[in-house]
Amino acid sequence: MSERKVLTKYYPPDFDPSLVGRARKPKGSQAQGPKVQTVRLMAPFSLRCVSCGEYMYRGRKFNARKETPPGERYLGIQLYRFYIRCTRCSAEIVFRTDPKNQDYVVERGAKRNTDPWKRGLDGGAADETDEQRLDRLEREMAEAEGEEERNAMAELEAKTEEAKREMAVADALDEIRSRNERLKNAQREAGDLFGNGVLSAEEEERRRQDEEDAEAARRAFAFARRQDLLEEVVEEDGVDGDGVLSGNVNGGAVGSGPGSGSSSAAAASTSGSKPSSAAATPDIPPPPSFKRVVKKKKDHAALLGIKKKQPLV
Repeated sequence: MSERKVLTKYYPPDFDPSLVGRARKPKGSQAQGPKVQTVRLMAPFSLRCVSCGEYMYRGRKFNARKETPPGERYLGIQLYRFYIRCTRCSAEIVFRTDPKNQDYVVERGAKRNTDPWKRGLDGGAADETDEQRLDRLEREMAEAEGEEERNAMAELEAKTEEAKREMAVADALDEIRSRNERLKNAQREAGDLFGNGVLSAEEEERRRQDEEDAEAARRAFAFARRQDLLEEVVEEDGVDGDGVLSGNVNGGAVGSGPGSGSSSAAAASTSGSKPSSAAATPDIPPPPSFKRVVKKKKDHAALLGIKKKQPLV
């Protein structure tokens, strides 16, 4: 590495620097022709070589010769011409700048590929004037605005039609649902009336519960009626006003006293007048009664030494 970087050079003893001159090209040849430079550039557009058909994409790098023709200008803007070589057959391709259209123009050696977004480069449109170009741009803008307006109107009409269709479908569905509900209610009412309708599980469960409640109420009322009959019989065969037992329920033993005859007669009449109730009563033990029973309080006055006053009457 150090051998390549020569910092000191050998000068022979007989070296004369005045004898060494710089080789210069005559300036007359450059003055007569255009100025030429070697530059590194990228292809400004995609193109195809006419010699071999090789395609070269936009952005491909080339070592090109840049030529500045002195007499070619457009409105004071200098035109430049570039010379490149095909990457396959090394054929020469020439293109130049186009300030009028703000683009490039291929002169020879290649053909530019179609660019749909570019206008004024192919056909008769390349020679149109500025007024024609303005007219064309205005016409295109008017057409674009009209197309957008038509598209907006068409979209609005489509949305309106869609909304109407959805409303019609919703109305039809509501009508179908209401009709089905009416038919279901009619079938339910017919089934309840004739007893042969098809009921759901919830309705069957509700009907069974209603029947059970009705049966329980009927049994409760029957039991209450039997209790009332038993209480009436006990009251008739109970104790009289003087505290003397007058008889029993079956009318067997009779106590002594002045009212024993009447009591026995009443018991006999009672037993004779209500044979159906006694016969209707089953021999099963009566169910327990939950009526409130008032207990007689004990007299603790004697235990405390308090003498009870005797009533005067």
